[in-house]
Amino acid sequence: MQIRVQEGPFDAGAELDAFSHGRHEVGAVVSFTGIVRDPEGGLIRMEIEHYPGMTESAITAIAETAKARWGLADLLVIHRHGALPLGQPIMMVATAAAHRRAAFEAAEYLMDYLKSRAPFWKKEVTRSGAHWVEATPEDEDALSRW
Repeated sequence: MQIRVQEGPFDAGAELDAFSHGRHEVGAVVSFTGIVRDPEGGLIRMEIEHYPGMTESAITAIAETAKARWGLADLLVIHRHGALPLGQPIMMVATAAAHRRAAFEAAEYLMDYLKSRAPFWKKEVTRSGAHWVEATPEDEDALSRW
């Protein structure tokens, strides 16, 4: 299990190759990469803040729950902080399991909990100013299925 909270960019393809390389004990590897997007136009960058130590502990607890619940062989979570320009990867999860359903469900669980429960604070900086991003009702509803 690997958890990384980092400021610098990462190469999702290289991370996935390294994560899945030489795995003979699993039948499925699932990955997801979240990217800074601008659905309404005008976004300059996203700024993500966190408390070192506390953030890693919270993500580790979420990851350990996923690993135990779905019997994962391994998992990877990468989440960035700092100033992130449009199109840059924000986060990545990868799960390795004996079967695809477990790998998919665990990846979705990780994404839902990272979005709503990991202690990150996100600010969108736009041409018209800056504002903090709050969790949406949809984000909270996603947790109810777990």
